[in-house]
Amino acid sequence: MIITGKKFSKPEMSRVKNGDVELSAAPEKAERKRLDHILVGLHPEFNRSTLQNFIKSGYVAVGGKIVKKPNAEIELDADGKPPEIELNVPEREVPPNVKDFTIYEDENVLVLNKPAGMLSMKKGEWTPEVTLEDYGLIVHRLDRDTSGVVILAKNPAVQSFLRKQFQDRKTHKTYYAIVEGRPKLDEAKIDLPIVRNIKHPTTFLVDPNGKPAQTFYKVIKTAGNYSLVELKPVTGRTHQLRVHLKYLGCPIVGDPIYGSKPKADKKPEDRLYLHAKSLEITIPGEDAGDRRIFEAAIPKEFDEFLERQK
Repeated sequence: MIITGKKFSKPEMSRVKNGDVELSAAPEKAERKRLDHILVGLHPEFNRSTLQNFIKSGYVAVGGKIVKKPNAEIELDADGKPPEIELNVPEREVPPNVKDFTIYEDENVLVLNKPAGMLSMKKGEWTPEVTLEDYGLIVHRLDRDTSGVVILAKNPAVQSFLRKQFQDRKTHKTYYAIVEGRPKLDEAKIDLPIVRNIKHPTTFLVDPNGKPAQTFYKVIKTAGNYSLVELKPVTGRTHQLRVHLKYLGCPIVGDPIYGSKPKADKKPEDRLYLHAKSLEITIPGEDAGDRRIFEAAIPKEFDEFLERQK
Protein backbone atom coordinates (compact mmCIF):
# COMPACT_ATOMS: atom_id res chain seq x y z
CA MET A 1 0.00 0.00 0.00
CA ILE A 2 1.43 3.33 -1.01
CA ILE A 3 0.67 6.38 1.03
CA THR A 4 1.21 9.78 -0.60
CA GLY A 5 1.15 13.28 0.86
CA LYS A 6 -1.44 15.99 -0.04
CA LYS A 7 -0.76 17.56 -3.38
CA PHE A 8 -0.54 21.37 -3.62
CA SER A 9 -1.20 23.38 -6.73
CA LYS A 10 1.35 25.88 -5.50
CA PRO A 11 4.73 24.44 -4.51
CA GLU A 12 5.40 27.20 -2.03
CA MET A 13 2.31 26.20 -0.07
CA SER A 14 3.76 22.72 0.45
CA ARG A 15 6.83 24.24 2.01
CA VAL A 16 4.60 26.26 4.33
CA LYS A 17 2.68 23.10 5.25
CA ASN A 18 5.89 21.29 6.11
CA GLY A 19 7.15 24.20 8.19
CA ASP A 20 9.98 25.12 5.85
CA VAL A 21 8.85 28.76 5.54
CA GLU A 22 6.73 31.18 7.55
CA LEU A 23 3.83 33.24 6.23
CA SER A 24 4.28 36.99 6.61
CA ALA A 25 1.33 39.20 7.52
CA ALA A 26 -0.34 41.07 4.64
CA PRO A 27 0.78 44.70 4.44
CA GLU A 28 -1.67 47.10 6.05
CA LYS A 29 -3.50 49.42 3.73
CA ALA A 30 -2.42 53.04 3.95
CA GLU A 31 -4.93 55.27 5.73
CA ARG A 32 -6.85 57.67 3.49
CA LYS A 33 -8.85 60.79 4.18
CA ARG A 34 -11.06 63.07 2.12
CA LEU A 35 -9.35 66.19 0.81
CA ASP A 36 -12.01 68.59 2.11
CA HIS A 37 -11.81 67.00 5.58
CA ILE A 38 -8.04 67.48 5.62
CA LEU A 39 -8.38 71.13 4.63
CA VAL A 40 -10.85 71.80 7.43
CA GLY A 41 -8.09 70.89 9.87
CA LEU A 42 -5.40 72.82 8.03
CA HIS A 43 -7.46 75.98 7.46
CA PRO A 44 -9.97 76.50 10.31
CA GLU A 45 -10.45 80.12 9.17
CA PHE A 46 -12.74 78.81 6.39
CA ASN A 47 -15.81 76.60 6.71
CA ARG A 48 -16.08 73.31 4.86
CA SER A 49 -18.44 74.62 2.17
CA THR A 50 -16.02 77.42 1.28
CA LEU A 51 -13.09 74.99 1.15
CA GLN A 52 -15.07 72.70 -1.17
CA ASN A 53 -15.63 75.65 -3.51
CA PHE A 54 -11.91 76.41 -3.41
CA ILE A 55 -11.15 72.83 -4.44
CA LYS A 56 -13.69 72.90 -7.29
CA SER A 57 -12.23 76.21 -8.49
CA GLY A 58 -8.76 74.68 -8.80
CA TYR A 59 -7.19 76.53 -5.87
CA VAL A 60 -5.90 73.35 -4.17
CA ALA A 61 -2.83 71.31 -5.14
CA VAL A 62 -1.82 67.97 -3.60
CA GLY A 63 1.83 67.07 -4.10
CA GLY A 64 2.08 69.78 -6.71
CA LYS A 65 -0.94 68.61 -8.74
CA ILE A 66 -4.31 70.40 -8.86
CA VAL A 67 -7.16 68.32 -7.43
CA LYS A 68 -10.73 69.50 -8.11
CA LYS A 69 -12.76 66.85 -6.25
CA PRO A 70 -13.55 67.65 -2.59
CA ASN A 71 -14.13 63.94 -1.88
CA ALA A 72 -10.79 62.85 -3.36
CA GLU A 73 -9.20 60.24 -1.06
CA ILE A 74 -5.72 61.37 -0.02
CA GLU A 75 -3.22 58.76 1.24
CA LEU A 76 -1.64 59.55 4.61
CA ASP A 77 1.85 58.53 5.69
CA ALA A 78 2.72 56.18 8.57
CA ASP A 79 2.26 59.04 11.04
CA GLY A 80 -1.18 59.87 9.67
CA LYS A 81 0.00 63.01 7.92
CA PRO A 82 -1.06 64.00 4.37
CA PRO A 83 1.37 64.93 1.60
CA GLU A 84 2.08 68.60 0.93
CA ILE A 85 -1.20 70.42 0.27
CA GLU A 86 -1.23 73.98 -1.04
CA LEU A 87 -4.21 76.34 -0.88
CA ASN A 88 -3.66 79.14 -3.38
CA VAL A 89 -6.62 81.48 -2.96
CA PRO A 90 -6.34 84.51 -5.27
CA GLU A 91 -6.27 87.92 -3.67
CA ARG A 92 -9.59 89.75 -3.53
CA GLU A 93 -10.20 92.65 -5.85
CA VAL A 94 -9.32 96.05 -4.45
CA PRO A 95 -12.57 97.97 -3.80
CA PRO A 96 -12.89 101.12 -5.93
CA ASN A 97 -12.75 104.43 -4.10
CA VAL A 98 -16.23 104.75 -2.62
CA LYS A 99 -16.18 108.52 -3.13
CA ASP A 100 -16.33 107.90 -6.89
CA PHE A 101 -19.96 106.79 -6.61
CA THR A 102 -21.15 108.22 -3.28
CA ILE A 103 -24.43 110.17 -3.36
CA TYR A 104 -24.66 110.96 0.35
CA GLU A 105 -22.87 110.06 3.58
CA ASP A 106 -23.19 110.87 7.28
CA GLU A 107 -22.36 109.11 10.55
CA ASN A 108 -25.25 106.64 10.08
CA VAL A 109 -25.71 105.88 6.38
CA LEU A 110 -23.92 105.68 3.06
CA VAL A 111 -25.92 106.13 -0.14
CA LEU A 112 -24.27 104.90 -3.32
CA ASN A 113 -24.91 104.88 -7.05
CA LYS A 114 -24.15 101.19 -7.52
CA PRO A 115 -22.36 100.38 -10.77
CA ALA A 116 -23.92 97.74 -13.00
CA GLY A 117 -22.07 94.46 -12.51
CA MET A 118 -21.36 94.85 -8.79
CA LEU A 119 -22.77 92.23 -6.43
CA SER A 120 -24.82 93.36 -3.45
CA MET A 121 -23.78 90.50 -1.16
CA LYS A 122 -20.95 88.01 -0.96
CA LYS A 123 -21.58 84.53 -2.29
CA GLY A 124 -20.90 82.42 0.76
CA GLU A 125 -18.12 83.07 3.25
CA TRP A 126 -15.58 84.32 0.71
CA THR A 127 -16.02 86.16 -2.58
CA PRO A 128 -13.05 87.34 -4.67
CA GLU A 129 -14.90 90.26 -6.23
CA VAL A 130 -15.97 93.55 -4.66
CA THR A 131 -19.51 93.71 -3.22
CA LEU A 132 -21.58 96.39 -1.50
CA GLU A 133 -20.73 94.67 1.78
CA ASP A 134 -17.20 96.03 1.40
CA TYR A 135 -18.64 99.48 2.11
CA GLY A 136 -21.33 98.96 4.74
CA LEU A 137 -24.16 96.86 6.15
CA ILE A 138 -26.75 95.67 3.61
CA VAL A 139 -30.25 97.11 3.99
CA HIS A 140 -31.74 96.15 0.61
CA ARG A 141 -30.37 94.65 -2.59
CA LEU A 142 -30.17 95.41 -6.27
CA ASP A 143 -29.52 92.67 -8.83
CA ARG A 144 -25.90 92.44 -9.93
CA ASP A 145 -26.66 93.93 -13.36
CA THR A 146 -28.89 96.73 -12.05
CA SER A 147 -27.32 100.13 -11.38
CA GLY A 148 -28.55 102.97 -9.20
CA VAL A 149 -29.43 104.15 -5.71
CA VAL A 150 -28.74 101.84 -2.80
CA ILE A 151 -28.47 102.72 0.90
CA LEU A 152 -26.10 101.06 3.41
CA ALA A 153 -26.04 101.31 7.19
CA LYS A 154 -22.99 102.00 9.34
CA ASN A 155 -24.13 100.07 12.41
CA PRO A 156 -26.64 97.30 13.23
CA ALA A 157 -29.15 99.64 14.91
CA VAL A 158 -29.42 101.84 11.83
CA GLN A 159 -29.56 98.74 9.63
CA SER A 160 -32.64 97.52 11.54
CA PHE A 161 -34.21 101.00 11.43
CA LEU A 162 -33.88 101.19 7.65
CA ARG A 163 -34.83 97.57 6.94
CA LYS A 164 -38.09 97.92 8.82
CA GLN A 165 -39.13 100.69 6.43
CA PHE A 166 -38.64 98.36 3.46
CA GLN A 167 -40.55 95.60 5.24
CA ASP A 168 -43.42 97.99 6.10
CA ARG A 169 -43.41 99.43 2.54
CA LYS A 170 -42.65 102.91 3.80
CA THR A 171 -39.97 103.48 1.20
CA HIS A 172 -40.64 104.62 -2.37
CA LYS A 173 -38.44 103.48 -5.25
CA THR A 174 -38.40 104.61 -8.85
CA TYR A 175 -36.61 102.74 -11.64
CA TYR A 176 -36.03 103.45 -15.31
CA ALA A 177 -35.72 100.72 -17.91
CA ILE A 178 -35.41 100.37 -21.66
CA VAL A 179 -37.72 97.63 -22.89
CA GLU A 180 -38.36 95.88 -26.16
CA GLY A 181 -41.42 97.20 -27.97
CA ARG A 182 -44.04 99.35 -26.25
CA PRO A 183 -46.69 98.29 -23.71
CA LYS A 184 -50.29 98.42 -25.00
CA LEU A 185 -51.16 101.02 -22.35
CA ASP A 186 -48.94 104.06 -21.83
CA GLU A 187 -49.56 103.97 -18.10
CA ALA A 188 -50.96 101.22 -15.86
CA LYS A 189 -50.59 99.11 -12.73
CA ILE A 190 -49.29 95.57 -13.12
CA ASP A 191 -50.84 93.36 -10.44
CA LEU A 192 -49.53 89.87 -11.08
CA PRO A 193 -48.37 87.38 -8.39
CA ILE A 194 -44.89 85.91 -8.72
CA VAL A 195 -43.59 82.46 -7.78
CA ARG A 196 -40.22 80.72 -7.98
CA ASN A 197 -39.79 78.66 -11.12
CA ILE A 198 -39.51 75.05 -9.96
CA LYS A 199 -37.79 73.98 -13.18
CA HIS A 200 -35.21 76.75 -12.84
CA PRO A 201 -35.02 77.64 -9.10
CA THR A 202 -32.92 80.79 -9.60
CA THR A 203 -35.66 82.37 -11.72
CA PHE A 204 -39.26 83.49 -11.18
CA LEU A 205 -42.50 83.66 -13.16
CA VAL A 206 -46.06 84.96 -12.99
CA ASP A 207 -48.37 82.43 -11.36
CA PRO A 208 -51.80 82.78 -9.70
CA ASN A 209 -50.49 80.85 -6.68
CA GLY A 210 -47.51 83.16 -6.22
CA LYS A 211 -46.91 86.02 -3.81
CA PRO A 212 -48.67 89.34 -4.53
CA ALA A 213 -46.60 91.74 -6.64
CA GLN A 214 -47.58 95.17 -7.93
CA THR A 215 -45.73 97.58 -10.20
CA PHE A 216 -46.83 100.95 -11.61
CA TYR A 217 -45.32 101.82 -14.98
CA LYS A 218 -45.37 104.77 -17.35
CA VAL A 219 -43.97 105.01 -20.87
CA ILE A 220 -41.64 108.02 -21.10
CA LYS A 221 -40.66 107.82 -24.76
CA THR A 222 -40.19 105.41 -27.64
CA ALA A 223 -37.35 105.11 -30.14
CA GLY A 224 -37.65 102.58 -32.92
CA ASN A 225 -38.72 99.28 -31.44
CA TYR A 226 -37.73 100.24 -27.90
CA SER A 227 -39.27 102.27 -25.08
CA LEU A 228 -37.99 104.05 -21.98
CA VAL A 229 -40.35 103.31 -19.08
CA GLU A 230 -40.60 104.54 -15.51
CA LEU A 231 -41.28 101.82 -12.94
CA LYS A 232 -42.55 102.19 -9.37
CA PRO A 233 -42.74 98.87 -7.52
CA VAL A 234 -45.16 98.63 -4.61
CA THR A 235 -43.81 95.27 -3.46
CA GLY A 236 -40.20 94.14 -3.60
CA ARG A 237 -40.22 90.58 -4.92
CA THR A 238 -37.02 89.15 -6.36
CA HIS A 239 -36.78 89.95 -10.11
CA GLN A 240 -40.23 91.58 -9.90
CA LEU A 241 -39.72 94.28 -12.53
CA ARG A 242 -37.99 91.92 -14.93
CA VAL A 243 -40.69 89.25 -14.60
CA HIS A 244 -43.59 91.73 -14.93
CA LEU A 245 -42.17 93.33 -18.06
CA LYS A 246 -41.46 89.96 -19.66
CA TYR A 247 -45.09 88.98 -19.01
CA LEU A 248 -46.24 92.14 -20.81
CA GLY A 249 -44.20 91.06 -23.82
CA CYS A 250 -41.75 93.91 -23.27
CA PRO A 251 -38.65 92.38 -21.62
CA ILE A 252 -35.87 94.66 -20.43
CA VAL A 253 -33.08 95.09 -22.96
CA GLY A 254 -29.97 93.13 -22.07
CA ASP A 255 -31.72 90.81 -19.62
CA PRO A 256 -29.79 87.51 -19.83
CA ILE A 257 -32.56 85.57 -18.06
CA TYR A 258 -35.92 87.04 -19.05
CA GLY A 259 -34.98 88.90 -22.24
CA SER A 260 -35.26 87.83 -25.86
CA LYS A 261 -32.37 85.83 -27.21
CA PRO A 262 -30.23 87.91 -29.59
CA LYS A 263 -30.41 86.98 -33.26
CA ALA A 264 -27.47 85.19 -34.84
CA ASP A 265 -26.30 88.38 -36.54
CA LYS A 266 -26.79 90.57 -33.46
CA LYS A 267 -24.55 90.83 -30.41
CA PRO A 268 -26.13 90.77 -26.93
CA GLU A 269 -26.31 94.13 -25.14
CA ASP A 270 -23.44 95.02 -22.83
CA ARG A 271 -25.64 95.49 -19.75
CA LEU A 272 -29.10 95.13 -18.26
CA TYR A 273 -30.87 98.42 -19.02
CA LEU A 274 -32.45 98.77 -15.58
CA HIS A 275 -31.52 101.63 -13.25
CA ALA A 276 -32.71 102.52 -9.74
CA LYS A 277 -33.33 106.23 -10.30
CA SER A 278 -34.47 107.32 -6.83
CA LEU A 279 -35.15 106.16 -3.28
CA GLU A 280 -37.35 107.95 -0.74
CA ILE A 281 -36.62 106.87 2.83
CA THR A 282 -36.32 108.22 6.37
CA ILE A 283 -32.79 108.26 7.75
CA PRO A 284 -31.90 108.73 11.43
CA GLY A 285 -32.32 112.30 12.56
CA GLU A 286 -33.85 114.37 15.30
CA ASP A 287 -37.22 113.25 16.66
CA ALA A 288 -39.02 111.19 13.97
CA GLY A 289 -36.09 111.13 11.58
CA ASP A 290 -35.17 112.89 8.38
CA ARG A 291 -37.22 112.05 5.27
CA ARG A 292 -35.01 112.17 2.17
CA ILE A 293 -35.14 111.46 -1.55
CA PHE A 294 -31.83 110.26 -3.01
CA GLU A 295 -31.32 110.25 -6.77
CA ALA A 296 -28.85 108.82 -9.27
CA ALA A 297 -28.84 110.23 -12.80
CA ILE A 298 -29.80 107.85 -15.60
CA PRO A 299 -26.58 106.40 -17.07
CA LYS A 300 -25.41 107.93 -20.34
CA GLU A 301 -25.58 104.55 -22.09
CA PHE A 302 -29.39 104.72 -21.82
CA ASP A 303 -29.52 107.87 -23.97
CA GLU A 304 -26.86 106.49 -26.30
CA PHE A 305 -28.87 103.31 -26.83
CA LEU A 306 -32.05 105.20 -27.65
CA GLU A 307 -30.19 107.55 -30.00
CA ARG A 308 -28.96 104.57 -32.01
CA GLN A 309 -32.57 103.49 -32.60
CA LYS A 310 -33.61 106.70 -34.39
